[in-house]
Amino acid sequence: MPAHQRSAALAPFVATLSAYELGPGPVGVHRGLPSSTVSITIPEADSMEIAWLGRPGAPKRFRAVVAGLHLDAAELRQEGGTRGVWLTLSPLGAGALLGVPASALSGQVADLADVAPAMADLPERLAACRSWPQRRALVEDALVAGRARHEKNIGGQELRATLAALSRADRVQEAARLLGCSRRHLSGTVRTALGVTPKEYQRLLRFEAARGGLVAAARAGTGSLAAVAAASGFADQAHLTREWRAMAGCTPTEWLRAEGPAAWGRSAGDRPPASG
Repeated sequence: MPAHQRSAALAPFVATLSAYELGPGPVGVHRGLPSSTVSITIPEADSMEIAWLGRPGAPKRFRAVVAGLHLDAAELRQEGGTRGVWLTLSPLGAGALLGVPASALSGQVADLADVAPAMADLPERLAACRSWPQRRALVEDALVAGRARHEKNIGGQELRATLAALSRADRVQEAARLLGCSRRHLSGTVRTALGVTPKEYQRLLRFEAARGGLVAAARAGTGSLAAVAAASGFADQAHLTREWRAMAGCTPTEWLRAEGPAAWGRSAGDRPPASG
């Protein structure tokens, strides 16, 4: 299938798709931030180790990892030099491409082979590719094949409208009014599809907006936490800081200082950073 046809078929479901490459040596531990998308990381060689911050249990190792929507942070570790592919799916993309509703993955990480067995051999097939265009085409072909297998899951017009309303509205009740439905109906729709409440989904959107604002301000060397808070829908800087402590386990300033430019934008299942 030509590249433009693959892109058109996947556009409603794939938010990002990119390559990463790590140099030799240990990568270390990095913080995976809360996310409103389903993310997939496919290393060509080395596996990944992930542990949730604040949750009991030892870290788990994954050959290729799928992470659902999550409101807390994780620690990611990947040893050695490697490269691979990282992509994020809209909540609708989980069902349409993987055959699993986003709600089944909410708050957890799983091996790609367990979520989508037909894609279990992607790491080995990626390793045989010689260029990024070949790797991208391989992953896109696998996703297009997944879409064909799960054609019955492609609907979701009501969910699309619901998520759009939640992203525009400041409060859940306002979103229900925009949709012309009860708050109870809205809550049931979102819980069934995403595995989080409408309020939690809006928290994730605000958090991600703040993360984007922090990254933009840091890269430009301008702006302030107060300005980022106001632009992201927080009441004030103190509200922003409280939410970051609760969801990320650190303050925005601590995250920027500890992770640095190489790690900006990662979630629990996102790609490893370009450098340690």
